[in-house]
Amino acid sequence: MRRPSIKILLWIALSLFALTGAMAGESLAVTGDVRKDPAAVVKAYFSLDMKGARLEAGSWEALKPYVDWEEEPAWEHAVVIEGYEVVEDTATWEVLGQMEVIIPVKFRVSGVMYWETAAFVPEAKVEEFRILVKVVEGRWRIIEPRLAPHIGRARMVKFVRLALLQESDTGRKAKLTTLLNKLRQTEVKPTEIKKEP
Repeated sequence: MRRPSIKILLWIALSLFALTGAMAGESLAVTGDVRKDPAAVVKAYFSLDMKGARLEAGSWEALKPYVDWEEEPAWEHAVVIEGYEVVEDTATWEVLGQMEVIIPVKFRVSGVMYWETAAFVPEAKVEEFRILVKVVEGRWRIIEPRLAPHIGRARMVKFVRLALLQESDTGRKAKLTTLLNKLRQTEVKPTEIKKEP
């Protein structure tokens, strides 16, 4: 029986080495990797939320890697925001353990939109929540609180405009037109909180 040549063995060894190196690189890119900053999970989740990822049921899958709950509750309203800020100053974080931390997040709120009545109630304010992030099965996950969708005003305007174009009921069209005008007319005041992209 003929032995494999040194060149072939060397090629196999280098291939395996390259493959394990590539796999290690992939694991670093995985969402919520425990070796990464837990604030990255919070930023990614609220970035998707602000872009309207919870406006449709089918987009829930995009948010699942960031949270530790299986289902999204049915919300009667959405908070319309101009921006948000994940506080990166670790001195303001509450470290509960090596694998558990509470990170403050500030939202620049324009108001609240109610789904059933297609009504928008302007209420400009800065809202702060403390987000519990914990390692679950080797990944950083948001544990609580479960917040109503916090959707960027520009994205909400586009969503309502599309709903208006697809609506055939005259009464509902009138409500959506009023809602669209209110969303567009909401005054935006400058602040240091991150603006919507």
